[in-house]
Amino acid sequence: MLDIQSVHFSIGSKKILQDISVQFHPGEFNMILGPNGSGKSSLMKLFSGEKESYQGKISYDGIPLQQRKWKELAMRRAVMSQQPDLHFPLTVEEVVMMGRYPHFSFAPGKKDIQICTDVLRQMKLDDFAGRNYLTLSGGEKQRVQFARVLAQIWEPPASGNRYLFLDEPLNSLDINYQQEFLQSARELLGKKTVLIAVMHDVNLAAQYGDRLFFLREGRLVAQGPPSAILNATLIEDIFRVKVAVIENPLTKIPVMIYP
Repeated sequence: MLDIQSVHFSIGSKKILQDISVQFHPGEFNMILGPNGSGKSSLMKLFSGEKESYQGKISYDGIPLQQRKWKELAMRRAVMSQQPDLHFPLTVEEVVMMGRYPHFSFAPGKKDIQICTDVLRQMKLDDFAGRNYLTLSGGEKQRVQFARVLAQIWEPPASGNRYLFLDEPLNSLDINYQQEFLQSARELLGKKTVLIAVMHDVNLAAQYGDRLFFLREGRLVAQGPPSAILNATLIEDIFRVKVAVIENPLTKIPVMIYP
């Protein structure tokens, strides 16, 4: 479990996050939503360990984040950022192997190579293995980066949970790959995985998320299963836009209809 208690975060005199207390449990796809500037990505940067200058407590499986050794944390926690920056002409296979770096010292072993092969196959990237990463489209790069983070935490740890954090992961993906991406992420849930994504699309978050968490102006203002918390009043209050909420006849999940 990822436990966040009374977290405050500021940049200079500007308060970015205020008194955030929330728990993310394994076996659930957790979706963080909110308007631009609400603190979504900042919160992920804090609980992923990218930023350290905060007040409050963040714990992984009962152990404070500050007490986790970085190598050990990297073997059980992977982060896919919004725009992974890579300017070297590596092959797709080499980029995916980067996810295995925390698991070996000098050169990948047979196990690391096999994991990368398995991940490439699952992500339907077999034919891309030898391609120059820089020649790929934006959507193809996004899929390769997802394969990289999957390779990093491919095997559940012997104790505790593994953690996968996705910051706006659907950039550059068409509708087909958005659905495929989120379904691939969901398949990790039965394997001791704490899964959290920062999302913009409320309807996609409702379709795939087990619990939604809404931020506004740095505060957590609503959380719960989509069917329990999604309504027009909430969406209008958070996003300042008029909506109608209907029930998807196939899934019975609320769907936002925008004028």
